[in-house]
Amino acid sequence: MVRNDVFLKRWVEYYGRELGPENLYIYFDGTDQEIPDFCKGTHTELCEKMRGQVVSTEKARSRFLSAKAAALLKAGADMVIGTDADEYLVVDPRLGVSLRELLERQPKRDCYSPLGVDVIQHLESEPKLDFGRPFLSQRHRGWLYSRYTKPSVITEPVTWGSGFHRVKGRNFHIVDGLYLFHFGAADLDKLKEISADPARVKGGWSRHQLKRQRAIAEVNRLKPQKWDDTVGRVRTMQRFLRPIFAVNKPTTLGIKFIVTIPERFDEIV
Repeated sequence: MVRNDVFLKRWVEYYGRELGPENLYIYFDGTDQEIPDFCKGTHTELCEKMRGQVVSTEKARSRFLSAKAAALLKAGADMVIGTDADEYLVVDPRLGVSLRELLERQPKRDCYSPLGVDVIQHLESEPKLDFGRPFLSQRHRGWLYSRYTKPSVITEPVTWGSGFHRVKGRNFHIVDGLYLFHFGAADLDKLKEISADPARVKGGWSRHQLKRQRAIAEVNRLKPQKWDDTVGRVRTMQRFLRPIFAVNKPTTLGIKFIVTIPERFDEIV
């Protein structure tokens, strides 16, 4: 579900290539929205705008999308992937399989999770993001952040929590070689622009956007580790560790694992 989202074009291009545009479902938050030409061939719907503060609207959005996903599964879909427009499920190129192929190989479970990678702009070496070029050719620093290890893929009707961050009453099953690249903090200038949007300020999004800006500043101070030495350890940690206040969410106990994203991912997203 989107509203004036700068990432949507790339989202349609990427998932259309991986799954076919006929398998994409996009819900526009507000009947005042215009459906872009690049959405041709996808399923689109203009919805009444969800009004209120960020917490209440995110809860309403998750209920709405959970119901839409349940309807697709009841109609015969094998799986449903739920993501925000700035999130991309990517298979490690070393596996030599597509996203569809990797998911089809998984043992039967009610949900699957990628390992979350929050892509962070390195301010000293990486200029403003060019939305016309592959993102991962411009950004090479990622935070293996448990918040973005989401149960993004479901095989039966469930209820997602806000922002797809959990499935209520279900555990995580983190898939080897599958990553969720999140680009919400990949460009500081874009973050500042979003933070200044009067509609978002009114809706209570300022705190969320400023938190992302602080994450950029903090991560830029840390030395990145090698990807292939680190992702396996972090995946194992997140499989077994849960915070006491949310037993169906993974954690790394506050340790920040910053990695260099390998060049083999450069042209994927």
